[in-house]
Amino acid sequence: MAVLTGSLPLIPATSTGRAGTGSQDNAPSVVALGGGHGLSASLSALRLLTSELTAVVTVADDGGSSGRLRHELGVLPPGDLRMALAALCDDTDWGRTWRDVMQHRFASRDGVEGSLDNHALGNLLIVTLWELLGDPVAGLQWAGALLGARGRVLPMASVPLTIEGDVLTEVDGSLRLRKVSGQAQLAVAGSAGNVSKVRLLPEDAPACVDALNAIELADWVILGPGSWYTSVLPHLLLPELRDALCNTTARRCL
Repeated sequence: MAVLTGSLPLIPATSTGRAGTGSQDNAPSVVALGGGHGLSASLSALRLLTSELTAVVTVADDGGSSGRLRHELGVLPPGDLRMALAALCDDTDWGRTWRDVMQHRFASRDGVEGSLDNHALGNLLIVTLWELLGDPVAGLQWAGALLGARGRVLPMASVPLTIEGDVLTEVDGSLRLRKVSGQAQLAVAGSAGNVSKVRLLPEDAPACVDALNAIELADWVILGPGSWYTSVLPHLLLPELRDALCNTTARRCL
């Protein structure tokens, strides 16, 4: 399908005059890694401190709306990427409106089980852009431009990932290790604190090149907060991303 290939639309001007934020003329370049609600909370604060902000987001979600879209369309799970974009929306009528639009979930009327039930509109918008543009990074950039996002959102890998872990479980009075596959199930198992040997599949998945470049050029790299097994560890398990974090020229790492 033919699509517009010109320059991205102009992003609305950043609002000014926030109390306590000061000038951003010499704002540090910050990369925040994570996923879900933890990363969203970090981005909501960081966007007030710097205009040079990049979110690198996990792409292993296999539950809910994201899991359905991933399974049915073979795309990256968009949910955590959507939450990061929503967190970067400005505190203006424009930003608040688009934040709510991105987070809106459909619900059928009573007695009807619809195909859109529990789908977030933002997930559908992001996947639409991916299908039209054929490029996850470009699709997220267009979504960010529409929202007036105060930063950039990137996937940590260019293919969907699966998280596996060994969970210590009591069976017939003895403790045994069983393999748990999938972010949704591992997050539940992790709450009990019995997870070990977490790994990503495919093991040699390619990292997002733009994410690697952002880490290399960052002044600060922030990892977490968030679920240890599903939001923090995955960034350290992807070989190219781990190497970038180890070799980064960033002067600060939190």
